Amino acid sequence: MEYLIHTPVASIIFLFTIVTSIYAFNDNGLYGKFMLHPYSVSRRYKVYTLITSGLIHADWMHLIFNMMTFFFFAFQLEAMIGSWQFGAVYFLSLILSDIPSVMKHKNDMWYNSLGASGAISGVLFSFILFQPFSSMMIFPIPIRIWAIIFGPLYLVYCVYASKNARDHINHDAHFFGALAGMIVTVLVVPGTIPHFIGQLLAKIG
Repeated sequence: MEYLIHTPVASIIFLFTIVTSIYAFNDNGLYGKFMLHPYSVSRRYKVYTLITSGLIHADWMHLIFNMMTFFFFAFQLEAMIGSWQFGAVYFLSLILSDIPSVMKHKNDMWYNSLGASGAISGVLFSFILFQPFSSMMIFPIPIRIWAIIFGPLYLVYCVYASKNARDHINHDAHFFGALAGMIVTVLVVPGTIPHFIGQLLAKIG
């Protein structure tokens, strides 16, 4: 209840995404309705899937990994920047992370994408702007590094994986979601850049 009072937007997204994803595990028809289908979206059909695709996941591991990341960073971020600002970061990151995939696969009838990874990348990188020296870990390597180092490594990996990986993961969404998260944060939270620079200078000093 405390989470719902102090961080209502993150709480609702968290609970709704879990419930919707679990429901989809038992209803294949929901996947057809909610999954991002660039071929259709590029032709102005099922445009709503730019949002609904973030409410379902491929399997339990996909859901658990995304929701763990969300839990660790989203609630803290909403408490720091405010509820409507957090909502803007989350949903705009979700939408903007999918647009490059729509453009890239607009003529691929069989390509689909799903999951909240783009939005969660946006939340993660928004968090980094406020806590650049927080400790993060690159799974599965059991070594913690500063967030400001983790961020660039994550982006480089996304670019590499997008070009070379064959794991059926939409790495483009991760990359563009991260960029969108930072850009939206700067636009909706006054003083983000001075705060970030101040954190750097304080550490150097």
